[in-house]
Amino acid sequence: MTEHEKTSNTRKEIWSWIKSILFALAIAVICREFLFAPVVVEGKSMQPTFEDQNRLIISKTSGIERFDMIVFHSPEPGRDYIKRVIGLPGDLIEMKKDVLYINGKPFEEPYLAANKNTLGYGEQLTEDFQVTVPDNSYFVMGDNRRQSRDSREIGSIAKDEVIGEVKLRFFPFDKAGIPE
Repeated sequence: MTEHEKTSNTRKEIWSWIKSILFALAIAVICREFLFAPVVVEGKSMQPTFEDQNRLIISKTSGIERFDMIVFHSPEPGRDYIKRVIGLPGDLIEMKKDVLYINGKPFEEPYLAANKNTLGYGEQLTEDFQVTVPDNSYFVMGDNRRQSRDSREIGSIAKDEVIGEVKLRFFPFDKAGIPE
């Protein structure tokens, strides 16, 4: 093999690697922008479901349903929140004596059990309220109701502010899996 052929083969090999790397990067960018993304939990508003600094994967293509956990743009510029969807557009949401009513029907909230167990006799985790969810919006609340800045304070969340639905926790490793 001549020196020219060796150089030509080396260039072809390098060009092949560059094309492969660029293709992989393009796929990664497309997936992150349109399909899924990693997020980091900040704060205590979703305890004990999620702890501060948990790492999650969100789906940007999921249809949002009641009780899904979503990430959305907060009213604070540059920050995103994670909360649980309680109300869908048009729902009447009521909290009476720590019982959630949606359109007049009571719903159990098993994800609140650990927080309710810390309450003293006669204390409520969630104050009583009543609200109707506007069109194209969601009513969201954190699982740690006493330390959550959510729709009770900031109002309903517009659908176009939603980034995605939580699908997977991947850190810490001992709690990795599909969250409930």
